[in-house]
Amino acid sequence: MQERDIVNDLLAGTKASINAYTMAIQECSNQQLRSTFQTLRNEAEQLQYQLYQMAEQKGYYTPAPQAHQNDVSQIKTSLQSAVNTTNQMR
Repeated sequence: MQERDIVNDLLAGTKASINAYTMAIQECSNQQLRSTFQTLRNEAEQLQYQLYQMAEQKGYYTPAPQAHQNDVSQIKTSLQSAVNTTNQMR
């Protein structure tokens, strides 16, 4: 197995773990257990970012190009409008 494949598998696994921890946090009523899940999620997020940096540095991962500011502003306006509409319906 190539190093590139190993790094990509680790990235995918770490992302899956983060999602699982997030779901567990949302459904956990025991505060101590919830806090443990939050700690584990935070550690997994740090690991994921380190893996991402390594993958990018070695050319294993190319992030999407930066969005144009006009596109970001347009999406932000649309989302704010949707939130305002939802709040007015309440």
